Amino acid sequence: MPKASRLRAALAAAVLLASLAAGCTDDRADDEDLTAQELDWKDCPTPSQAQGGGSAPSPLANGDEWQCATMRAPLDWDDPEGDTIGIALIRAKTSGDENRRIGSLVFNFGGPGGSGVTTLPAFAEDYATLRTRYDLVSFDPRGVGRSAPVRCENDQQLDAYFQQDMTPDDTAERTELLDNTKEFNEACEENSGKMLPHVRTTDAARDLDLMRQVLGDTKLHYFGISYGTELGGVYAHLFPRNVGRAVFDAVVDPTQTPEQGSLGQARGFQRALDAFAEDCTSKTEDCPLGDTAQDVKDRIARLLADLERRPIPGIFPRELTQTAATSGIAQALYSEDFWEYLTAGLEEAYAGEGRILMLLSDSLNGRSENGEYSNITAANISINCSDDRARYTADQVERKLPEFRAASDVFGDFLAWGMLSCTDWAVPGAADHPDVSAPGAAPILVIGNTGDPATPYEGARRMVTALGKGVGIEVTYKGQGHGAYDSKNKCVRSAVNGYLLNGRLPAAGTVCS
Repeated sequence: MPKASRLRAALAAAVLLASLAAGCTDDRADDEDLTAQELDWKDCPTPSQAQGGGSAPSPLANGDEWQCATMRAPLDWDDPEGDTIGIALIRAKTSGDENRRIGSLVFNFGGPGGSGVTTLPAFAEDYATLRTRYDLVSFDPRGVGRSAPVRCENDQQLDAYFQQDMTPDDTAERTELLDNTKEFNEACEENSGKMLPHVRTTDAARDLDLMRQVLGDTKLHYFGISYGTELGGVYAHLFPRNVGRAVFDAVVDPTQTPEQGSLGQARGFQRALDAFAEDCTSKTEDCPLGDTAQDVKDRIARLLADLERRPIPGIFPRELTQTAATSGIAQALYSEDFWEYLTAGLEEAYAGEGRILMLLSDSLNGRSENGEYSNITAANISINCSDDRARYTADQVERKLPEFRAASDVFGDFLAWGMLSCTDWAVPGAADHPDVSAPGAAPILVIGNTGDPATPYEGARRMVTALGKGVGIEVTYKGQGHGAYDSKNKCVRSAVNGYLLNGRLPAAGTVCS
């Protein structure tokens, strides 16, 4: 396989983010009990554009086929007898003895906005051990993929959206960014106005409890990654007595406002960039990006400054802009496995060619090679803006820029200006931060990675505290990348598998390295 094809395959798997009716319907009987619905499991269709496109999932290693179904859920949980929407599900039935089956293990891989229906098959090998006692199940949360997807701008508009200057330096650039943000948000309201009030995390948590009942489980056994930890925490708060064996990996800090979260990410991505630069310059062979770690980072900063003035060819007809390059660098820092691609992409960009960094940027933004976008961006913004009460102004962002720049001279501006995404949003945000207090819930294993760029390590300890005494059990992984279980670290795998398979909790404060 040509190198470029291997790269594209790796990027597609990294997005963590794939036919069944998902629109609103009103054909249910007045007295119908949705908890009693029977799922019609069938062979999985080819993923929709909103799920990211591609091929239907390949058979599992033992030859078993993936199965897909649609669960009906209320559009509005405040009107549970009203219109319904379809929630797309996927499962792999247990590979072990049916008599030892614990139940279903439900995965949410994060985003928000990632398609669980496409992501679970991509990472199924990682969870083969867990499949010996569980049916592996995932889903597209409401507003995502095949589950009544939120739609905003079209592919051509999204190409322009992701090429725009997202770090304005003067009044004209600031006005353009605000105008583009307003246009995007208005497109969401125009194309998905009926769904926007109903994509909050609390809505998805109620879908999870309906899913638990429809799958036939008395408890929800759950594996949440990244935003999936926030969803899991909200579920535990709403339904503490229904929590079964649960694992939170790559943990969102539930105590932070969007501003605090963005500032934390600036620090997290900078730490990851520092680690990348140190790794490159500490190897026996010469680092092609600089003689010292500081040289590497200084050269990246100069590249981004040059790209703002003069973009370079990316993937025709698009150019690699400062915005696209920053996104591409960030995507590569999600996994240590991608550092080699970041090195190659930076080398290429220094030579005036931006193809690899553009591929990385496209992966982050959900763009396929054919120019079609999944709905991850539309869903991500819709869910975040429905959850978060804060609405920031450009003046507020400008006052915060020094603090963000101190956190990261590469990512600070980018993440600070990103706080404007909910400005002019049509639906009010629900709260300052999610409530995850869950007194009475079963223990939840909470794993923090010291080198996680997107969900910094400190969030794990705060999640443990917020869940309440005796609920959160903290495990620390001293590693790099977003998440711990997929690092294949034996200590982490032992802790997670021991709890999910045998109910054996590790000691609180366990450290894996």
